[in-house]
Amino acid sequence: MHRPPLDIAELRRSIAESPDPAFFSRIDVVESTGSTNADLVARAADPAADGHVLLAEAQERGRGRHDRVWSSPPRAQLALSMLVRPAGIAPAALGWLPLLTGVAVVDAVREATGLNANLKWPNDILIEGRKVSGILAEVASPGAAPAVVIGVGLNVSLTQEELPVPHATSLTLSGADEVDRTALTLSILRQFAARFTAWRDARWDTMDLARRYRARCITLGAEVRAELPGGEVLLGIATDVDEVGRLLIGNRAVSAGDVTHLRPVEQ
Repeated sequence: MHRPPLDIAELRRSIAESPDPAFFSRIDVVESTGSTNADLVARAADPAADGHVLLAEAQERGRGRHDRVWSSPPRAQLALSMLVRPAGIAPAALGWLPLLTGVAVVDAVREATGLNANLKWPNDILIEGRKVSGILAEVASPGAAPAVVIGVGLNVSLTQEELPVPHATSLTLSGADEVDRTALTLSILRQFAARFTAWRDARWDTMDLARRYRARCITLGAEVRAELPGGEVLLGIATDVDEVGRLLIGNRAVSAGDVTHLRPVEQ
């Protein structure tokens, strides 16, 4: 299968010519690394790292929530991390940052491929019920302007045999024509920058962001089974997300860190 490399020259040119060229200060592509998130977390103390975007053609130790492994053959996915500093944000509101990223990735996938991508709470991207992308946000340093690294892993051209788990999918397996990973990367970055900037300009008010998230989240309105630490199981209708991005199951709020597994109840 033909898997061309990312075009770093085109990425840098397009970022420099974007409506807000200062939003992303630097973009790099490496052939291989353990984890793009870990690499940027290690740089977080350096103010020059603000707005840094790092992509890897292959990741050896990519991670998702609860330290789940996310990996793929070289050039078969996007492994992308961004370092941002949302100055003045309330610590509790940081939970919205991976949800915002999920909205950006869904819209980028729809734009680039025409596929009907949607969100499963909190920030898994699904196509026809199968996971195509995951997001992990890590606070690298707290404070009034916390450094946050957001990682995106997106399966682009993986075959069924190459999937990390059988119930995942890729853009190719979902029916997309040959996907230009460079164009897809730029779409994700543009969507993220636009959403982040609008949220910042609203002084971190989540009303508009929550509206956009609800419109893309297929978990809401579904009967779900949430497995919690200690073996507790919570069954109920996922009715909404609250002001800090927690899922409301019935009238109980659960955070992403509290849920080990979340599944729809089989009808």
